[in-house]
Amino acid sequence: MSKTPWFQDGLRFQCTQCGDCCTGAPGYVWVSNAEIEALAAIMGMAVHEFEASYVRRVGSRKSLIELENGDCIFFDAKDRKCKVYGARPRQCRTWPFWDSNIRTPAAWKKTCEICPGSGQGKVYSVEEVLAQSAVIRI
Repeated sequence: MSKTPWFQDGLRFQCTQCGDCCTGAPGYVWVSNAEIEALAAIMGMAVHEFEASYVRRVGSRKSLIELENGDCIFFDAKDRKCKVYGARPRQCRTWPFWDSNIRTPAAWKKTCEICPGSGQGKVYSVEEVLAQSAVIRI
């Protein structure tokens, strides 16, 4: 028997293109080998060159490097846009519906406080939210 999520009526989200999810405190943007290949292709680079320039190892995992201020290496601060949006990693594609953000109403409230698009716009059904949260656990 499955427990009904607290957000059974869905959650609202509309990206405002603010770039806040690409900036701020240091962290990790986890990338798979397939994502690295797609990113390398969009940058017109060989995979090994891309990895040498833009990827760091964290234990057995790989993460994009970030700038000294914590911003993603692919965040264009002038335009406030992602330079590789078409090939952005699944972690970026599934924001804000990460397990850690939807676990409780309080966690979602905190997400809405830091992301102006969370809690606004289109209603995503419980099934859509759960499908996104299952893509990657953060």
